[in-house]
Parts: sequence; C-alpha cells; structure tokens
Amino acid sequence: MCELMTIAAALVFTVLYFFTRFRTRAVFTTMLMFWGAALMWSVDCAHSLMEGEGLLDLSREDTVLGAIILAAGLAVFFVLAVRERLLARRV
Repeated sequence: MCELMTIAAALVFTVLYFFTRFRTRAVFTTMLMFWGAALMWSVDCAHSLMEGEGLLDLSREDTVLGAIILAAGLAVFFVLAVRERLLARRV
C-alpha cells in the first residue's frame, strides 16, 4: 500500500509542478522525494515478488507506513514552502 501512496503523491506533485502555476523549489524538491520513495518501494515490491510473496502488501501495517511516509513528505514540503516565502520577503 505504501507503494501506491507514494506513487499517488509523486503524481500529484508532478502535476502541481508541471501543469499549474506552483513552480516553486519546494514543490520540485517534494516531487523528487516522492519519486525517489516510489522507486525505492518499487524495487522492494519486485524483490518480494522474486522471493515468492505478493507484489503489493495491502496490510494495515503497510498502510500505516505509507501514511507516515506521506506525513513526513508533506511536513518537509511545508517547511520548504515557509522557508521559501520568508526568503522571498527579505528580498
């Protein structure tokens, strides 16, 4: 489940960056972080599949892990966005 959640978050931030007016460094950095997490979880899912397990883990624990990943990524995004606005006000 965390794989699906990180892919969804990466797609949302990709759309925000490329198809809206929110072309900020905070959005770009968060987009790359979520794509990195999605790539990492894709490798983990492929490894699990090669060992004979299921492709996706849809357990409760994996859902909680996905929520923690999303919360951490969004927290980093908000810190970067606030920092970016504070630096823009100084200039």
